[in-house]
Amino acid sequence: MLKYKYFTVLALICFAGCTKDPESVGPTNKYSTGTFPQSIDNLQSILAPAYGNLRSVNLFGFELMPKAVSNATHAVNSGFNGDGNWNDMANTNLSANNNFSTNAWAAFYTGVKNCNVTLSAADFFEANYAKPADKPAIDLIRGQALFLRAWYYFQLECYYGEAYIKGGAGGDKMGIPLYEALPGSVEGAQQPRSSVRKVWDFIINDLTQSATLLKGKVWAGNDRARISEWAAKGLLGKAYVFTEDWAKAKTTLLDVIQNSGKTLMPYAKYKNAFGGIEANEFNEESLWELNIDPDNKGNYGPWGNTPNATTLGGIIWAPFALGNDGTEAGANALGYGNEFVHDKNVLRFGFNLGTYTLVDNPKFDNSKAASFTNPKQIMDPVYKQKSIEARTNRTVDPRLFVNAIQPWVDSVKLDGARWWPAAKPNYLAGQMNTYGWGMRKYAELNVNLNEVQREGYNIYFLRMADIYLLYAEASKGSGDAATALEYLNKVKRRAYDYPINAPSPVDYASLTAATSAIGDPVLGNNPLYYERWAELWNEVGHWWFDVCRFRIGKSEATYFGTALNVTGPFKWEDSKSYTWPIPVEEFNSNAKIAGQQNPGY
Repeated sequence: MLKYKYFTVLALICFAGCTKDPESVGPTNKYSTGTFPQSIDNLQSILAPAYGNLRSVNLFGFELMPKAVSNATHAVNSGFNGDGNWNDMANTNLSANNNFSTNAWAAFYTGVKNCNVTLSAADFFEANYAKPADKPAIDLIRGQALFLRAWYYFQLECYYGEAYIKGGAGGDKMGIPLYEALPGSVEGAQQPRSSVRKVWDFIINDLTQSATLLKGKVWAGNDRARISEWAAKGLLGKAYVFTEDWAKAKTTLLDVIQNSGKTLMPYAKYKNAFGGIEANEFNEESLWELNIDPDNKGNYGPWGNTPNATTLGGIIWAPFALGNDGTEAGANALGYGNEFVHDKNVLRFGFNLGTYTLVDNPKFDNSKAASFTNPKQIMDPVYKQKSIEARTNRTVDPRLFVNAIQPWVDSVKLDGARWWPAAKPNYLAGQMNTYGWGMRKYAELNVNLNEVQREGYNIYFLRMADIYLLYAEASKGSGDAATALEYLNKVKRRAYDYPINAPSPVDYASLTAATSAIGDPVLGNNPLYYERWAELWNEVGHWWFDVCRFRIGKSEATYFGTALNVTGPFKWEDSKSYTWPIPVEEFNSNAKIAGQQNPGY
């Protein structure tokens, strides 16, 4: 049996996801602070794990995005079917024992625990050791801890809460267990599920306090990744949208838009903003991002010699390069290459040229061996030219090329030195009815991760495009269609490289105008849905939350159809699939949650 463990710092109870053994944890009616922390530096060291937990193997260090959310949203199709948990994520048909949902639950609650440790430590330090001059620094630490606690609860509620608040209803449904402070006893470490309304109120209160405590603080240098007032207000506005409090959402989000000093980055920067270019980090659009330094050779992401120093999700998303022999059958991945862009995404972005064929290479040199620079067959040149023209003329949503790479048209550095033609995954070779586009967003294109572990892309958690789209949604919800349309168009204009504040040829004329989505009965005439999908594609769970908020899971499953690691059509049950299950381990350790599983599990 697993046990609750006391951490050395503050000897505090870790209350999530473990079985309790009262004989092993010492006094159960109180915790001991000892004499720590005694300085601001001590307090900063206690805050650090609240940030560091974001790089957990079970969160953004590895599992959550490539194995769970990317499959659940069908951003990807998977050539790997050796893990039933992975396959069930693609099929949105989970059990209460699914490893990825179980591990995410535990990791999110570890984050909550780390924040509560920090807040308790701040109170202890202020009461026992702090000088009056320490008060501003203490409050900045409190502000960050409150934001991060709210963010962890936000994630937990969106993944595991029974329902969203819609039209004022749903607040009485089951939310997630709330720990408002560190429990002082084993009994206190057991909590029933709070109501949905109580959870969102708690999140909103934490974010309101955080914004106040962080007001005016500008972080620089090595502190640039810390939480700011504007990150707090941005997430607060998002919480108001997710609870359909349109008036407060509009006020809060407009404050961020008008007063944060942030705006949409230009397309020239945006097109390369997700690939580890240091000059693009902490840019004019970013409100909060996870700072990740490139890994050292020989290290292995979160499993390396410096755990949680970097991430390794991109090894799953790694694209393929044309084989040494110049064939797709011999294609090599720049990592594991388990996943590629689901074909239906290529269509949804408006690419209408169909799949390609291979033809004999008229420039093939018979005096030399076939190779990636001298292939016997190549993409049909007519098709390739049309593909290039579609990019140049922007007849396809340019965000397709921000998010994905096209075989034979784009290139990658398989050996870290030379550019090789991108290829379909080798397990799709010969399947000419597939697109087989590779992942570009948050994938490493410049080095073979099988040989050098160096992922260094920062992960955006909150950026202004999301704020603009949330403001459009709040405006629409409050009956202000003109403002909603303008902010949707601002985001679309940037994607097509037009000035964001002036009318453009690509503007939507109405909130029901046609989008780029080919053959899509839901997103095809819904610019709000389409823009959120296209702009935030494969980013930190945004679209999964939107699918659940908008209740379009059935249509999404129907549109995408199936995947390589799923037998038959995707399964979707409205009565079950919008929520992840509360893990079995939680029921085994928390008596107060008995009988409170989500419906269908």
